[in-house]
Amino acid sequence: DLFPPQHMDDDTLSGSNWITENNVQRSLSQTTKTTRKPYCAYKQQALSRREQAEQESLLAAIRWPKPPDGRIAFVQSTDPARSDFVIVKPSGFFKVGDQLEVLVRMKDFQGKPKWYGGDYLQARIHSPQLKAGATGRVVDCHNGLYKVFFTLLWPGEVKVSVSLVHPSEAVQVLLRLREERPDRVYFKSSFKSGRYSETTECNVCLPGDLPVCNFTDLYTGEPWFCYKPRKLSCASRISHAKGGYQKGLLTQEESLFFQSDVNIKRPILSSGPDSVIVKPKAFTDSTSMDRAEDPTVSPSGYYYEDQWMSRTHWIHHFNNSDDITKCLQGKVIHLFGDSTIRQWFEYLTAFVPDLVEFNLGSPKNVGPFMSVDLKHNILLKFRCHGPPIRFSTVFSSELRYIANELNGIVGGRNTVIAITIWSHFSTFPVEVYIRRLRNIRRSVIQLLDRSPKTLIVIRTANVQELGPEVSLFNSDWYSFQLDSVMRKMFSGIAVHFVDAWEMSLAHYLPHNLHPKNVIVKNQIDTFLSYVCPLQT
Repeated sequence: DLFPPQHMDDDTLSGSNWITENNVQRSLSQTTKTTRKPYCAYKQQALSRREQAEQESLLAAIRWPKPPDGRIAFVQSTDPARSDFVIVKPSGFFKVGDQLEVLVRMKDFQGKPKWYGGDYLQARIHSPQLKAGATGRVVDCHNGLYKVFFTLLWPGEVKVSVSLVHPSEAVQVLLRLREERPDRVYFKSSFKSGRYSETTECNVCLPGDLPVCNFTDLYTGEPWFCYKPRKLSCASRISHAKGGYQKGLLTQEESLFFQSDVNIKRPILSSGPDSVIVKPKAFTDSTSMDRAEDPTVSPSGYYYEDQWMSRTHWIHHFNNSDDITKCLQGKVIHLFGDSTIRQWFEYLTAFVPDLVEFNLGSPKNVGPFMSVDLKHNILLKFRCHGPPIRFSTVFSSELRYIANELNGIVGGRNTVIAITIWSHFSTFPVEVYIRRLRNIRRSVIQLLDRSPKTLIVIRTANVQELGPEVSLFNSDWYSFQLDSVMRKMFSGIAVHFVDAWEMSLAHYLPHNLHPKNVIVKNQIDTFLSYVCPLQT
């Protein structure tokens, strides 16, 4: 095998015992042919002191407040319908640029005030007639009260909306699932030789004592394993695919915390006025635009007349395709990631007439894809990130890690790279995601080192529609945690951000894993404004 098992102490072993259906205790069997060990490789990372310190500080930064110990009955959990919010100083005098503060007061299903925090809230301000909107910053006071801070960014009547995405009691369930049931989405691979084929289950970590194929990547050390086929060799793997989603993850009581019309993404109403009047600023302040890009600035922008305005740089709105052609002339654009960046490929190919898709014969929705504009010398490519990825069928030869792909790019001022990686990691412990970003970041830094003029853009996560099922695998809470980690890990590096999170949350359209075209257009405008900054 590629990686002989290192000597592991008992501590490592017990630490990596992920709970499985019938709580199989895993053992190390002494075979040389096939390694058998509890493959929870994220536990076995050999981290340098610096990596260890970074990982600890990242995990500390996203640590979520816990409810008091012991089981909490459903009636004592947060009820959005009985909770309310008030605007602090609702009749105050507000002008553009001011802060607005809102106090949210949580109650349970008996109408009793909650006395601990941990609820996951989303908040926005908006003026529907202006198609304007922006997100708010939520602060948990750990006593059942939450403060939400908004920056008022346009004049007019501005309405406040607050919603409970999950009560704290549900977040605890999500936390438990993330640590104990990383197998709740499983994957499979097909192995084939001549006419004979077999399919086996695959994952970052495989429970039990069966022989496995070790597909850990030699360059990045990214772990991936499949159960060994009965007759075929590991080398005969031809494809990777999503296996399925496990059922029956919750107890009867826990499932009450995940009810669509009760406590998943439900509005919390105001007990008083829910809007304020904002007056225009007396003079225009242009200095605020010189701020360096900081992925943690909140909010990073706002919508006005359905157009995204960034607070850190000017955005050109590419309303006709000629402008895009001019901007991309002579460039190679690499899009790496999941289906939410594949949307960029689809948008650009559909919108720009001279950009024609070259049929590579790839599976629909999976890729890789390529569009070419010979007249203006533009090449646009999309490739999905490496496993875990819940795509229908990806050929083994096309299963590539972003870090390795970046290492194969020369770079330079005509090379543009956009990356997004988040959604398919939501079912795993955060360490798995941190490792992936660490590998990508190393390759990004090396690329910028050898070719500083290369433009690299990261598209953040976005919010999505949630129901009882989706919440357990892909909740916004998982995405929010991963996104916070990504922003921290890439801050201070010469990459640019497209804040798809705020763009999806601040907009009036219903949340959608694949945001609608008006939102995608704003993402693309932001992206292209980095590629072709306005020459002022």
